[in-house]
Amino acid sequence: MAAILRPFRWWDIETVRLVEQDLFPEDPWSVEMFWSELADVPHSRYYVIAEDDGEIAGYAGLMSQPGAAPGAVEGWVQNIAVARAHQGRGLGTVLLEALLEEALRRKCVEVWLEVRTDNDSAQRLYTRHGFESVGIRRGYYQPGNYDALIMRKALA
Repeated sequence: MAAILRPFRWWDIETVRLVEQDLFPEDPWSVEMFWSELADVPHSRYYVIAEDDGEIAGYAGLMSQPGAAPGAVEGWVQNIAVARAHQGRGLGTVLLEALLEEALRRKCVEVWLEVRTDNDSAQRLYTRHGFESVGIRRGYYQPGNYDALIMRKALA
């Protein structure tokens, strides 16, 4: 994988929005959602861009917040996306590993995520990295009314 990771900046939003619309035509993130997420970097958010030959090949984001146990911190994978032209080269793994490394830096004891139940390739990626299925959120993805599989990974 020749892509390099760098911080996600506000000027990336328009290109990322186009990738979102291509990959998730029924429920892409809006420009406002990305602005809102980036507003919390670095306090509670971490976002990276994967760039290949000057082109945005993918992006990923993590949220950290207080966990259920006193003093515990948990992470949430907010999104991971790889542009179609860059899929199948291991970039999803690179992005997920970057989020997991950041979760450890932030002292997260676990990382959670939601993934569409029909997104088999993403589920395989997460399972390979030690995530386990813990539940379903019915109708989570709107407007298509798709279910979300909730997955969790405990961190050492």
